[in-house]
Amino acid sequence: MFQKILIANRGEIAVRIIRTCREMGICTVAVYSEADRDALHAQLADEAVCIGPASPMESYLNMGRILSAAIATKAEAIHPGFGFLSENSRFAAMCEECHLAFIGPSAQVIEKMGNKAEARKTMVQAGVPVVPGSKEPVYEAEEALLQAEKIGFPIMIKAALGGGGKGMRVSVCREDFLENFRMAQTETLHAFADNAMYLERYIEKPRHIEVQILADKQGQVIQLGERDCSIQRRHQKLIEESPSCAVSPKVREQLGETACRAALAVGYESAGTIEFLLDKSGEFFFMEMNTRIQVEHPVTEFVSGVDLIKEQIRIAAGLPLSVKQEEVLLQGHAIECRINAENPENNFLPCPGTIQNLHIPGGKGVRVDTAVYYGYRIPPNYDSMIMKVIVHDKDRASAIAKMRSVLGEVIIEGVETNLDFQYDILNQRDFEEGNVTTHFIEEHYGERGERTCPD
Repeated sequence: MFQKILIANRGEIAVRIIRTCREMGICTVAVYSEADRDALHAQLADEAVCIGPASPMESYLNMGRILSAAIATKAEAIHPGFGFLSENSRFAAMCEECHLAFIGPSAQVIEKMGNKAEARKTMVQAGVPVVPGSKEPVYEAEEALLQAEKIGFPIMIKAALGGGGKGMRVSVCREDFLENFRMAQTETLHAFADNAMYLERYIEKPRHIEVQILADKQGQVIQLGERDCSIQRRHQKLIEESPSCAVSPKVREQLGETACRAALAVGYESAGTIEFLLDKSGEFFFMEMNTRIQVEHPVTEFVSGVDLIKEQIRIAAGLPLSVKQEEVLLQGHAIECRINAENPENNFLPCPGTIQNLHIPGGKGVRVDTAVYYGYRIPPNYDSMIMKVIVHDKDRASAIAKMRSVLGEVIIEGVETNLDFQYDILNQRDFEEGNVTTHFIEEHYGERGERTCPD
C-alpha cells in the first residue's frame, strides 16, 4: 500500500480524499494555488505545497508544477479527484513516466474513452447500444453539417474531448446548425484546448442514467447500481439519486450487465461511470464513460456501503476489490443536492465572497461534503459548487422528506446560494412523483431558472 499520496485537486473532493487516506494510514500532500492558501484541504493534509497563482492554468492544470511537488515530497501516487486533470491522458502518462501511480485508469484507456468518437466505436464493437452519431471527430462546420443531415435532426453537438456540459449545443434544424456548431467549438477550445467536435442524434426528453463500476487489475469488474442524474441545468447536474425510480428490475439488470461489458471491453481499472440515455420506452443508449470518480459518488456509497475512494486507492496499489458482485446489496434510497455559490434570481451568476455564518446539519442518514467554514473566502476563480448535501433513507419518499428537512436547516450567510432553488425543486409535484427528464428545469423554471408553472 502507498505511504504517501498527493491530491491534485481542491475543494470538497480534496478534503474527501484526504479523510479516506487518513483512515487508511496514508500520509497526504495537498497542492494549492495562491487563492487557496487558507483552503481547508491545505490545512488538513500532512503537507501542503503552493503550485502557483489563482489561475487554474498556472496551478491546478499545471502538470509540471504538480509533478514537481509530488517528486519533491516523495509521494508515491497522485489522486486527481474530478475535473482539472482527472481525465487528461497526457497527465496520466506523465505520472507513469515519473514513476508515480496515477489513481485512475491507464492513459491509453482515458484517451480512448475520453474521445467520444473513439468511445462510441469501441462500444459498438462490444455490442453496447449507442445513439446514432458521427464516426470520427469533426473540425469544420460545413463538413459537420453534411454529417448532421445524414444522422438526422435534432442533433447534439459535443466536444469530442472533455465533459461537464462544456462545448455542448442542440441544433434543431439545418438553419441553426452552423451557428451552434461554431459556438460549441469556441467553448470547447477555451475549456479543453482542443477543437474536435462530435455529433449525435438528440434524444428528446430522456433520463440521464449512469452506472457506477469498479474494476481491479486482476480482471474483476463489478457494478454498484445506477444513479438518476436527470435534474440538470444547461447540462450541469443539480440533484442526483440512487436508485432511479424509472428503472425496472429487468432494465436495472441489463444496465449493470452492459456497463460491466463496456468496462471489460476497454480493459478498465479503477472506479468509473458508464452513462446512458434512457428513453420513454425503457430503451437505453450509451452516451459516454467518465474515467474518474464522480461528483455524485456519495449516493452510491450510501446505498451500497462501499467506499469508492478507498477502492480506487486499493486498485491503484494492485490490490483486488474488497467486495464481490454477489456481496453487493443495494439498500434504501439516497439523494444528493449540489449547493452552489450562485444567484438563481440573476441567471445563476456565481457569487464568490466570505462565509459570515454557517450551520451544517447532521443526523442519521445525513452526509455533507464541503470545504467551506466560518470566515472562509470563496474565490472567484473556480467552480461555484461549495457543498454537497446527501441523505439516505428506506425509500424515495422518505429520502425526499429527509432532504427537505436537512436543507431547511442549512445556514450559509455572506454569499448567495441556490439553496432555496434546490428546496423548491424538491417540492415540485413532478419531482415528488418521479416525472423527471433532462428537461425538467427548463419546463418548470424556464431557461433562466424562473418558476413557470404551479405544483
